[in-house]
Amino acid sequence: MTQWTSAVGAAQLARLLSSQQERPAGPGTRRPPAYRALADGIRLLVLEGRVPVAARLPAERELALSLSVSRTTVAAAYEALRSEGFLESRRGAGSWTAVPAGNPLPARGLEPLPPEALGSMIDLGCAALPAPEPWLTRAVQGALEELPPYAHTHGDYPAGLPALRSMLAERYTARGIPTMPEQIMVTTGAMGAIDAICHLFAGRGERIAVESPSYANILQLMREAGARLVPVAMAEGLAGWDMDRWRQVLRDSAPRLAYVVADFHNPTGALADEDQRRVLVDAARSAGTVLVVDETMSELHLDDGVHMPRRVCSFDPAGSTVITVGSASKAFWAGMRIGWVRAAPDVIRSLVAARAYADLGTPVLEQLAVNWLLSTGGWEQAVEIRRAQARENRDDLVAAVRRELPEWEFSVPRGGLTLWVRTGGLSGSRLAEMGERVGVRVPSGPRFGVDGAFEGYVRLPFTVGGAVAEEAAVRLAAAARLVETGGSGGSETPRTFVA
Repeated sequence: MTQWTSAVGAAQLARLLSSQQERPAGPGTRRPPAYRALADGIRLLVLEGRVPVAARLPAERELALSLSVSRTTVAAAYEALRSEGFLESRRGAGSWTAVPAGNPLPARGLEPLPPEALGSMIDLGCAALPAPEPWLTRAVQGALEELPPYAHTHGDYPAGLPALRSMLAERYTARGIPTMPEQIMVTTGAMGAIDAICHLFAGRGERIAVESPSYANILQLMREAGARLVPVAMAEGLAGWDMDRWRQVLRDSAPRLAYVVADFHNPTGALADEDQRRVLVDAARSAGTVLVVDETMSELHLDDGVHMPRRVCSFDPAGSTVITVGSASKAFWAGMRIGWVRAAPDVIRSLVAARAYADLGTPVLEQLAVNWLLSTGGWEQAVEIRRAQARENRDDLVAAVRRELPEWEFSVPRGGLTLWVRTGGLSGSRLAEMGERVGVRVPSGPRFGVDGAFEGYVRLPFTVGGAVAEEAAVRLAAAARLVETGGSGGSETPRTFVA
């Protein structure tokens, strides 16, 4: 019986390996042998989760042809990986990836660190802030007061609590987008919303156009659903979308879905202007593409004078093209797993009907808490706390990175929660690996791309400030030195840090 559960083709593995950029070696720096560099590259792909554990690797001859190296080089690399526990082989079954005993399995995304690890590790992996108190406590207390009538029911509301659906519809209407409660479905976070939309509209093998880069967890969700991702490059800096590229992709590929983050894009922080929004809606309508718009960052404008364009769905009055997704997780708290979908009533009915075979509904108490916030004005006050916290963290992190790593390049966004950083020619994947050694956890650029793109980037969220932001930048600089010296820059170990 074979031990592998998937396979990686030679051409695909060669593309992934070629994306691993490295800074040119300086004078006196010894390059590793070719087999060692190949083994290190494959090991890094496994540790990053971009090549799954238990994935069958190509035969030695096949990979040698794709990489234009000798078969001896590939054989030596495979043998090195076997000796380190990253490869297992059996005659007649081939070779497949593994992890050594005691090593954690690599995650496809970056899950939050457990609380016990926070003393020694600064976590820049998750773009989420602590709850804005006292509003979380007040919302839960308010929800408990409203709970008794619901406790006498079965508790299953596949479309969401009627009171919360009405409240969300009123908020869209107040923004000049007439909306009925029948156009709203409450979901378990934005991820739950997009998962439901993908299952309804994009079956296995369907094309989905995505920004490049885009939100890592959504990209992985779509891959797991069997979608064929079609990347569309973002414009440079914070300029938003490249509309010529979007028109071409929608015209030539005719994707079933397109997923975009128009408001303070994750990870770049770009804000699409009104003209870009109007043109994209028109292009999607002409191509027959359903446009899924993620608005989870829409309330996180951080600077004075930021003009927020009209919502994308306002350019689709008939409701035939745009599906909007919102969430409480970024603007309020990630632990409040409440999201929603705004779409045409027939789409909502289809989503609700399909939910009977998924999660049945969203927790009632959390829905009541969000409804309490929205109906009392607590939401606006909590979001103001969140904006002030994110603004201060952003400014502290920007100053610290510019001081410790002046060769790194980035544009400072005026909202959102993330900084998209070009790492001066260093491999983002290797920075992430070395960061773990020195006590800072950071996601590498390829997590936000398709098929190995953005190796020269990392994403830094605005989740730490003050002395912690300064220490994070110091540790990132230490990780960069380790990358430059091939991991031999001394035995730097993380210090216990108390904020």
